[in-house]
Amino acid sequence: MTALHSNDSFSGSPAPQSMKRWVLPADVTDAAGLFMEEVPVPVPGPGEVRIRVRAISTNYRDHLILEGPFGRLPQRDLVPLSDVAGEIDAVGSQVEGWRTGDRVTNLHVLDWADGRPPAVMGLGLGALHEDGVLAGYVVLPTGCVMRAPARLDHVEAATLPVAALTAWNALFGDHPVTRDSTVVIIGSGGVALFALQLARAAGARVYAVVRRAAAGDALVRLGAAGYVNSLTTPDWGQGVFARSGGADKVVDSVGVSLLPQALAALAPGGEIATLGLFDVVGAPVDGYALLGKQARIRGVAVGSAAMHRDLVRYVETHGIRPVIDRRFGFLDAPAAYKAQGAGGLFGKVVIEVD
Repeated sequence: MTALHSNDSFSGSPAPQSMKRWVLPADVTDAAGLFMEEVPVPVPGPGEVRIRVRAISTNYRDHLILEGPFGRLPQRDLVPLSDVAGEIDAVGSQVEGWRTGDRVTNLHVLDWADGRPPAVMGLGLGALHEDGVLAGYVVLPTGCVMRAPARLDHVEAATLPVAALTAWNALFGDHPVTRDSTVVIIGSGGVALFALQLARAAGARVYAVVRRAAAGDALVRLGAAGYVNSLTTPDWGQGVFARSGGADKVVDSVGVSLLPQALAALAPGGEIATLGLFDVVGAPVDGYALLGKQARIRGVAVGSAAMHRDLVRYVETHGIRPVIDRRFGFLDAPAAYKAQGAGGLFGKVVIEVD
């Protein structure tokens, strides 16, 4: 496990001497095997701040890390999960721009300020050698801390670091959508719902691909122009194209197996932003369609610090409120894992910390 700091050169509010945190043992691949331990509250060192954790959101990547070997190192126990919201309650030395009481979230990719992504991005907190945030307090370097949107509560703010930022990158990171754009989303998970909300705020039309009519109807109530049921319309790409006239952007939150259908849904010159981890191997893409439509396929992985700041401003400007599917208490963290892995979500799963 990562060592806790013991640096006295910091300022902040008095904190309890100990805290609880959840641990994923090295040999465990089921949420029932998570265990809770009590450890000293960490102290921020130079260039670091301590966050009093208020909420933690889960992502599909956390389910993959649980099952391993993705994101796991042999024989290493891990504090899991990556997306945290809370307030700074202690500030280490050599810290500028942050003070106690600031409401913050984390930035998922530490070394990506702007522009092109780094050659090696890592997997973020709660993976490999990086302990995560499923704890009462966490210490982070200031380069990994972002201001939370003023209008969001902690539960809502905790959903931004991965799901919302990934949707933002998909929509605006390259060939940004506008009020004249048509966007297609897949399903009703966190990234898909954020893509719907962000695109609608830009004035774009949004169509959804779902497996349940109830989910499609709920997406229409949230602002979608319509939906195609992929169970009743297996060639949903053609169905979307016929209904929408062709998409300028398809946000593929499932994986590369959807590329042939996503390509069929595209208008000439459109882009597929593919980001899903549900599958990473798929059928060959129709080269004639790719060339004939002069389409683009772009891989998307979270986003930069500059994108995150733009996202926060956009959320505040447009009054966007993240959709929360279920909330769990800190003591029920294993149940939150199971809810995330069960599928059929409409929005995000969040763990609240008292």
